[in-house]
Amino acid sequence: MITQHSLILASASPRRTELLRQIGVPHTIRPADVREEAPHPMTAEEYVRYLSQKKARAVARPGEIVLAADTVVSLDHRILEKPVDREAALEMLRLLSGRTHEVVTGVTIWTVERQETFTVTTKVRFCLIPEKWLLSYVMTNEPYDKAGGYGIQGQGGLFVEAIEGDYYNVVGLPINPISRHLETFGINPMFA
Repeated sequence: MITQHSLILASASPRRTELLRQIGVPHTIRPADVREEAPHPMTAEEYVRYLSQKKARAVARPGEIVLAADTVVSLDHRILEKPVDREAALEMLRLLSGRTHEVVTGVTIWTVERQETFTVTTKVRFCLIPEKWLLSYVMTNEPYDKAGGYGIQGQGGLFVEAIEGDYYNVVGLPINPISRHLETFGINPMFA
């Protein structure tokens, strides 16, 4: 009988835990309590790699496999994280309106003996968003715990004209490449 290793998810994100459930990967949630800021100017890819590694290190214990991720929205080399309030959400969404941006996720899989980090980038094109849609949207709770101030899997999906790349990356966890990497750590998705 083959023993499946257990996975620690270094995140409190309900979207990430639901995506892991969707692909049949049992896990325990242990959110990383880290300060999310860059030690120096970084590209979006460098930043999410740095933060996913920092989150993994913060919760790692000997004998465990940790999965940590960080997602940001990038527009014109500017990193957009989670908006702190209504005005910040409106500012972000107005910047994204009618334009194409990138959603970048850094993923780290960590054990004491081995660490792997990779990034996934998806391009998302927004329609020109009517102001009344923006004002109504920021009155919901949806923008405030999501990079760029929107959720593609929720009401924010209304703004999306097209995507190029991994849809699940935009939701917050690129499940296809994660599944392949987890297999090399002895954690198999439902079909493996």
